[in-house]
Amino acid sequence: MSHKVNTKAELEQFVCHHWNEVNQWIDSAQSQVPQPLTSSVDVRESKTKFAPVDHNMYSAGFNNICSKDLLHMADRFREAFDKIKPNLKRVGLLPESHTKNKYYLDNLYILKDTIETSDTEVTIFSPDENLFAETNEHFLDLESFSGHKLRIYRAKVMDGEFFCTDPQTKFEFEAIVLNNDQSVPLPVDWKSIKTTVSPSPEVGWFRRQKIHHFEHYKKVADQFAAHFDINPDLIQAQFSHVDNVDFNTKEGLDEIADEVDSVLKRLPEGSSVFVKASQGTYGMGISVVSSGEEIRSMNRKVRNKMDVGKNNLKFTSVLIQEGVETILKYDEAPAEVTIYLINGRSSGGFMRTNPLKGTQANLNSQGMVYRKFCISEVKENCDHQIKEAVYSVVARLSVLAAANEMKEIMETK
Repeated sequence: MSHKVNTKAELEQFVCHHWNEVNQWIDSAQSQVPQPLTSSVDVRESKTKFAPVDHNMYSAGFNNICSKDLLHMADRFREAFDKIKPNLKRVGLLPESHTKNKYYLDNLYILKDTIETSDTEVTIFSPDENLFAETNEHFLDLESFSGHKLRIYRAKVMDGEFFCTDPQTKFEFEAIVLNNDQSVPLPVDWKSIKTTVSPSPEVGWFRRQKIHHFEHYKKVADQFAAHFDINPDLIQAQFSHVDNVDFNTKEGLDEIADEVDSVLKRLPEGSSVFVKASQGTYGMGISVVSSGEEIRSMNRKVRNKMDVGKNNLKFTSVLIQEGVETILKYDEAPAEVTIYLINGRSSGGFMRTNPLKGTQANLNSQGMVYRKFCISEVKENCDHQIKEAVYSVVARLSVLAAANEMKEIMETK
């Protein structure tokens, strides 16, 4: 079937020279449903397409964003906060509990600093008592990899609000920014919380599924492509899924193998697929294979890696996704782009590169290195930023899909 935009090169030119019109279409669609406050989207660029391959609502790489984009993000945070309450001033920031990860603490410091740049007071707090297991204090002082000092306050819930366990410390939050993906749910009855929490605590990885996200993304991408007469294959990866899997007992492995072969038949010869745990995060629960037989012959070590993820979350469903072979390189190492978005607007990004991996591999693994680049100044007819423009559009479509996914989860909870 022929389209007005039928090749990757035509897509690049179309987005570049119709930048305002394209983003107005996305703005209109996003206005119909609440957007997650924070998002990050991994985008792969191959010889033939641009495709999102992962989406996270509780982003943990703000420390990899360039300083110019961080200032742009501060403005986006202010816009989002003013929609909650005009001139909002006090925000609580609820982090992950794995505070021994000093790189994560760099992320937390930069996120806090960026929100504070939006003329907002930020207090980091947590109701997770495990975080304070080694102290009797009402707070925990930490230092990030880069030497930034952080203080996390111990919190409890009373009458639908968070309070510090030290009565002398007042929170009085007007909004809460959640930076905890809840692979395991936090000990909080979120329905009782009166303060606005964003992104929603109801859509953590204990509940979300990558499978559902990419089902929603296909719908969004197809609608977008139909509106502008674009070949939809230019902006999405082929995928399928298998449920009721147990890598420990090998239950469902034959079904995964059959589905791997089925997806490969739709792809060019020599392709590979990513088999991803549907609730996996931090690059965990991922195997790259080029035949179903590799699944059937998977050894114990690999099956253990695929069986359990962060916080011992048991994986029981897998996404089988086209391995979009990256053409991007940095210092001769394969690379992929991650776009950060605030309230559905592209606001920053970086390049993830991994000299230990090949162009079809999972780059979010041991050996990865981050390289900053800025996207906040992309505008119409900006040819020298044509790639960044397409990354931004694909990422925005992914967030629109996530918003629809979030709406569906909230309606069925």
